[in-house]
Amino acid sequence: MNITVVRRWCLYACILAPVFATVPGSAADPPSIVSNWHQWRGPNANGQADAGARPPVILTEAEAAAWDVSLPGEGASTPVVWNDQIFLLSAERTDRSAETPVEVHPDAKTQPPNVYYRFLVTSIDRSTGTVRWQKVATEQVPHEGKHDTHTYAAASPTTDGERLYVSFGSRGIFCYSLDGELLWQKDLGDMRTRFAWGEAVTPALAGNLLVVNWDAEEGSFIAALETSTGEEVWRKERPGERSSWNTPLITEVSGMTLAVVNGSGLARAYDVNTGDVIWECGGQTTNAIPSPIRIDDTIVCMSGYRTAAAFGIPVDARGNVTGTAAVRWSYPHGTPYVPSPSSSGERLYFTAQTTDILTVLNAKTGQPIRDRLRLNGLGNCYASPLVANGHVYFVGREGGVVVIRDAAPFETVSSIRLDGNFDASPIAVGNQLFLRSWNRLYCFSEK
Repeated sequence: MNITVVRRWCLYACILAPVFATVPGSAADPPSIVSNWHQWRGPNANGQADAGARPPVILTEAEAAAWDVSLPGEGASTPVVWNDQIFLLSAERTDRSAETPVEVHPDAKTQPPNVYYRFLVTSIDRSTGTVRWQKVATEQVPHEGKHDTHTYAAASPTTDGERLYVSFGSRGIFCYSLDGELLWQKDLGDMRTRFAWGEAVTPALAGNLLVVNWDAEEGSFIAALETSTGEEVWRKERPGERSSWNTPLITEVSGMTLAVVNGSGLARAYDVNTGDVIWECGGQTTNAIPSPIRIDDTIVCMSGYRTAAAFGIPVDARGNVTGTAAVRWSYPHGTPYVPSPSSSGERLYFTAQTTDILTVLNAKTGQPIRDRLRLNGLGNCYASPLVANGHVYFVGREGGVVVIRDAAPFETVSSIRLDGNFDASPIAVGNQLFLRSWNRLYCFSEK
């Protein structure tokens, strides 16, 4: 592993700022959910690790590197962790050509590969980095191309500790036991994305339902599948929505479970049991990629393609609140295009578009605590921030990793550079930090 220390301003992660968990669902979540990383935005769906997580802050090979492992193919998918297993997805190009060339849509700006890909699910031992099992979910020829900065494995898996739910989008939704036995699979059809830029259909768990957002250039919908069988419980059209790439936020209010979904047309909150729209709010940008998060009783939705938009919406809103006094605040500067925001207490962290320019907002008021702070050494960024151990971790596309304090004035503690292309978000469980590149997984551990 080639790790070069770029900056190291302190030897130890001195004072641990308090970490306040903001639980989007019930306060009675099982300890196993809280202490793992069962979904791509973490146990609380806000980019924040469990308060007991103590990942290293100084990431040097000598002091913190535990292991690293090569992965087959490519993947931008963020791993998930359950107990002693790490689950991740990848897509591996084969040499087998398509029997019939794929028909290219006239709007596509990228070409399909016309070769078969193996879509892989891998379980890695959390302690040693060895592969415990690996399954080929399917082997197919992609029906359309992808953006040069994208992969065919961009959606993150999720688990309830009993089953592993895996999405390869147009290639299918798959459910495995934690030992790698295929339990069911579901084909929701082929998705056509904007300019054939690719997919990232990450499912979200809501009790015994798996919520799947399917925003595409035509026929956008949201659906709920039964977790034990994959049977479709309900499906609702998403009028006015096109390709978006965001993941539903599952949260509770007044005894009702909501699935809050961002969108270029409207951010919407759905009743998970029926699929009915409870509230909606317009004003987002095209290509709404950042996923919503909840801070106390406020839902934050933002997007940042070409322009900038962020809104604080009451979780108990009703009807269409676009442009009304029901919206608590809006912020029109420096919002992310690809990364999602993260929160710690009332602090809301996000980077501008795909750059290394950080803004920290007060999530209650929408007022900046710090804006236009450059994270030197980070570079372009697709990964979402991680809040853990009194610090905030950022990962750049070219392998730059920057760690800052989770407190004003948000000074940099350390930064390093790893080899590889990094789009997956960093995750922390216990005393371990996991960083996934397209074809490698790194583990750093506090000794």
